[in-house]
Amino acid sequence: MIIIKLTNMVELLEILAKMNPWWQGKKIDSGIERPMYLNKINDYLSTREIVAVNGIRRSGKTTLLKQSINALLDKKVSPAHIFFVNFDEPDIRNLENPVKQVLETYEQEVNTEEAYLFFDEIQNVGEWERHIKSVYDQKKHYVVITGSSSKLLENRLATLLSGRYLPVNVTPLDFREYLNFHGIEVPKDKMGLAANKNKIMKKLKECLAEGGFPRVVLQKDPELKKEHLKAYYESIVYKDILLSHPIRQTKTLRELLYYLISNFTSPYTYDNLSKNLKIDFATVKEYLGYILESKMLYETNFFSYSLKTQARNPKKAYCVDNGLRNTVSFKFSADFGRLAENLVFVELMRRGKEVYYWKGKNEVDFIVKEKGGSLKAINVTYTNEVTEREIKGLHEFKQEFKKTKQLILITKDIDKREGGIRFVPLWKWLLVE
Repeated sequence: MIIIKLTNMVELLEILAKMNPWWQGKKIDSGIERPMYLNKINDYLSTREIVAVNGIRRSGKTTLLKQSINALLDKKVSPAHIFFVNFDEPDIRNLENPVKQVLETYEQEVNTEEAYLFFDEIQNVGEWERHIKSVYDQKKHYVVITGSSSKLLENRLATLLSGRYLPVNVTPLDFREYLNFHGIEVPKDKMGLAANKNKIMKKLKECLAEGGFPRVVLQKDPELKKEHLKAYYESIVYKDILLSHPIRQTKTLRELLYYLISNFTSPYTYDNLSKNLKIDFATVKEYLGYILESKMLYETNFFSYSLKTQARNPKKAYCVDNGLRNTVSFKFSADFGRLAENLVFVELMRRGKEVYYWKGKNEVDFIVKEKGGSLKAINVTYTNEVTEREIKGLHEFKQEFKKTKQLILITKDIDKREGGIRFVPLWKWLLVE
């Protein structure tokens, strides 16, 4: 690694000033607001606990920080009391002691009083959590940090800063946000929803294919959308997996990731992955852990009250974004059913649900554990020609698990209750249910 030793504080101040244009009274463009996250960040800031904004790269974390900064400026907080640093920038990341040096420069040259500190992509700094804890222990500043790896909220942070941080987990746009980015406001009444159903369903088909990364959604040119997604995929693989871990076999890791992301929603075992890809079992487990840490993929387990039964059954993988998955396999028409299932999983995860799958004679895509121990069984079929196995799977599960309170079948456009099952269109489930 190249270490930059800046003896001239003025040089570093010039770099920081470019990152903080409000010091010179320049307004910043922070894009379309995402109230679900922005309100939470702003509320958490007032507690003086560390606000830890975590999520996959390019999901909009930096934009959220700038929107939070704008909110502070609107509240007449002095511009000099707001300090933003992007630790993904080489000039900052490669400093000898990045956190210490930027803070010393800021406090000596800009502001000695309390401030709002926004540290973006902090995971790029060695032993960053110790520096952040030191800042927190002074009880002088408000602190917001972001990171693109789940390690930000696990391992060292959870150990060293337990009870001192509040997490905000950011994902690419949900469907309501997707519509908002296209200038479509979701009606609140049933008549309004019915009148706009065709427009909403058309956008849902686009969302299923291209996903919800903000810049991709706002891009008009289809080819540029694809180029952005390919760049995101490579950036995540390179920066958040290969550079962040001791990967001995780069080609092997890429083959494993390619297989999993191409076969998302399908069951697998570590043993089968090892045999099919001719990869050592221990390597499969190690590399899959790194992939999950990047937040590109998520695992679900077989539903059982027995942990041993869960462990010996296959797992399933889901991708955080359909568009990202489609950088690997552009087969939209053939994959719409799987894309719909993936979208439902991501939405359940976004809602903070504990999600499993189940298989007996038939299958259930998702088992959701609700508060109080009740269960919800969900099957997804992006069609209006529902097969018998979709219905049988739900009834079979309920017969075996008496705590099941809801049976839901998510369809393309069937909306009814029949045989104890709630049939609901995907667009309506995403927006209303």
